[in-house]
Amino acid sequence: MEEEYKVSSELYEETNNITDIKPTASPTNVVSVFKFTNPSSIVDSDGDLVVKRKPSKNDSTEKDSIQIEHSTSTILDLVGLQIWRGAFLLADWLIYNNKDLPKDGVILELGSGVGLTSIIAAMYRNVICTDIDQGGILNLISENVKRNKSLTKHQVSVLKLDFLSENFTEEIEVLLPKVKIILAADVIYDDMITQAFVATLQKLLLKCPECVVYIALEKRYVFTVNDCDTCAPCYEYFLECLEKVPKINSELLPLDFGQYFEYDRVKELVLWKITSK
Repeated sequence: MEEEYKVSSELYEETNNITDIKPTASPTNVVSVFKFTNPSSIVDSDGDLVVKRKPSKNDSTEKDSIQIEHSTSTILDLVGLQIWRGAFLLADWLIYNNKDLPKDGVILELGSGVGLTSIIAAMYRNVICTDIDQGGILNLISENVKRNKSLTKHQVSVLKLDFLSENFTEEIEVLLPKVKIILAADVIYDDMITQAFVATLQKLLLKCPECVVYIALEKRYVFTVNDCDTCAPCYEYFLECLEKVPKINSELLPLDFGQYFEYDRVKELVLWKITSK
């Protein structure tokens, strides 16, 4: 039988963060350590917060670190077992905006993957970290949350949420009234999943009309013979699906906030803000 085609995140080519730390969710996984600058303790002589736009590898500033167990390559259906740039973009956004997060609000992450963004979010607020119950991903998230107990100052609930399901689980339904912010990173890679994801957003905004949604995506370009040009079909289909959702506002945000993780913030990365009208 022919082996299924596998993909790998571009992040692994940019930096080598893989360690000898033993994985606990699966023996075929690896554990990477990512350092990041925590700006809460960095102030100038006037006591004002110093915001670094991009970290330097030679920067001597004391850094925090996050340990993430993950796969290095997977089939397309299991890409959530890897780490992608969008998770770092949302993590940067959370660190930069942490003082402006709703004080009594819970953060819900959709398609959380390995849980990196949710772990950073839990430094500031209670988090509902969700994904499909497939490929051992929920167990992987739970293990990563355990690994980073020293970082998370707030509760992290790891729960199942399948975009293809018509209804949310009872556990999710009970927690929804507390949700103020919804996050999602790099969940656009398959048209069927994209359509289901946008439908899930629509249902969530009907139940939580005061929620604000932030979606980090990386446009993935391909060359088409028919047009003799490059396009980003998955991203374009996402925009088509979004346009069909009634009574929402969508806004493409500038990426001019601080960068605290070491990764290439490539021009293909985008951040969308979505709210109910």
